Amino acid sequence: MSQHRNWSVSFHLPAAVLLATVFAYPIARTAVLSFSHLNLATAFRPEAAGLDNYRRLLSDSRFLDSLRITGAFTIVTVAIEFGLGLLLALAANQSVRGKGLVRSIVLAPWTLPTAIIAVLWAWIFNDQYGVLNAVLQKIGAISSPIAWLAKPSSALAAMVIADVWKTTPFVFLVLLAGLQGVPRDLYEAMEIDGGGAWEKFRYVTWPFLLPFVFITLVFRIIQAFAIFDLVWVMTGGGPGGSTETLSVYSYQTFMRYLDIGYGSAQVAATVVILAATAFGLHLLLLRRYARLF
Repeated sequence: MSQHRNWSVSFHLPAAVLLATVFAYPIARTAVLSFSHLNLATAFRPEAAGLDNYRRLLSDSRFLDSLRITGAFTIVTVAIEFGLGLLLALAANQSVRGKGLVRSIVLAPWTLPTAIIAVLWAWIFNDQYGVLNAVLQKIGAISSPIAWLAKPSSALAAMVIADVWKTTPFVFLVLLAGLQGVPRDLYEAMEIDGGGAWEKFRYVTWPFLLPFVFITLVFRIIQAFAIFDLVWVMTGGGPGGSTETLSVYSYQTFMRYLDIGYGSAQVAATVVILAATAFGLHLLLLRRYARLF
């Protein structure tokens, strides 16, 4: 067990050092800005400096609302993407004809820039000339066009659909790579012991897939929690702030209100939340993986 843990640490150490090197300076600079008394915002508002920026977060209803919206968006999209990606990976890992073509088709949305995807889905959900309204009216499901992006609930749902369509291929690709590394002789041994499809998945596939699950969840949670371009293009945070994520609010704080200190505090808080989430996933998944082997 100790040898496995030493191997695990040495395996992850280079990546950890690289990430720390890349992110250490931006994070440190952001923290300094959030405490600075000499930035543009505090020059006009000296009371909003230092720790006041962080105290302000707890009483800022707009920040708390954007945190709630971002959290809900992240949980829903990552859960759907992981479920769909896992099902697609399990299907594509089977020995069937044409699976190479299927993989290429599935990966197509992931190759497109997010801004282009956002424009595409904004056009689909448009109330005047959108494809969705045209199809629903054609089949008689609705009698008049619906302004999907003008209603809080449907606007957030539209963003979820767009993000799931865009990033499910990433989950599929990572999990498929993990599935292809599972030794086939373990499946054969399970068949000899009388194990069915569920037993194979539970006792063979899932344990070997856990490190890839960790990578997938960490990357997707970070990407979903920091979503900006999709929201900005599709809704701009509206209607009425109902789709305003933390990234959009931070951007508005920086660029519209020129409150650099408070915007830096928002970014620093976001980094802390993501770091805590990644650490929690590490404890939950990789430690469990270590106990299995």
